[in-house]
Amino acid sequence: MPADRLHLVRHGEVHNPSRVLYGRLPNFRLSVAGRLMTRQAAEYVHGLERPVTALVCSPLQRARESAEPFTEIFGLEPVVTEDVIEPTNVFEGRRMKRALMNPLNWRHLARPEVPSWGEPYAQVVERMQRAMGRAWDAVPAGDVVIVSHQLPIWVTHLAVAGEPLRHDPRRRRCALSSVTTFAGGPGAWREVGYAEPATAAGSIDVGAV
Repeated sequence: MPADRLHLVRHGEVHNPSRVLYGRLPNFRLSVAGRLMTRQAAEYVHGLERPVTALVCSPLQRARESAEPFTEIFGLEPVVTEDVIEPTNVFEGRRMKRALMNPLNWRHLARPEVPSWGEPYAQVVERMQRAMGRAWDAVPAGDVVIVSHQLPIWVTHLAVAGEPLRHDPRRRRCALSSVTTFAGGPGAWREVGYAEPATAAGSIDVGAV
């Protein structure tokens, strides 16, 4: 038998005083509040009283740090995989409002359904579901936790729901340290839960691609 449930967990708040789109840039660590958020997410999953038998995370610093409370609580070392990393984005390192005021950047907005400013949504879904399937099949039972990023989690939700991948980034239902839960396994994924266990009041969430 493979796994029973798979939880996609978004990382916590990032220390980002310049409020840039951080994307895949190095050295973007969790803030003090972000570390508390990740602890709350791990405690929420622990409170489900389901055995967690596998932990996977993105190689980016904020995801690795967000996986640490899961390691402490469940005693699992994370398997790090590029398949659940943040997508590429041409606006990486910039403040979005300022970048969008520059006419030279408007060409990157020509095809939002792809999107033309970064890694295609369909490609993100493909690699996310590859990682989900691999983790699902690698354990004999129990739950899997994958610590990833807002856009990969959200487009996975859209794909599983059979909805168009094109969307307004401002309307994503994927809060900091949120937990989106799936069952069914490869080829039969279905979303069975969404929770926002972290205290996010006053948090800064402006760096997601």
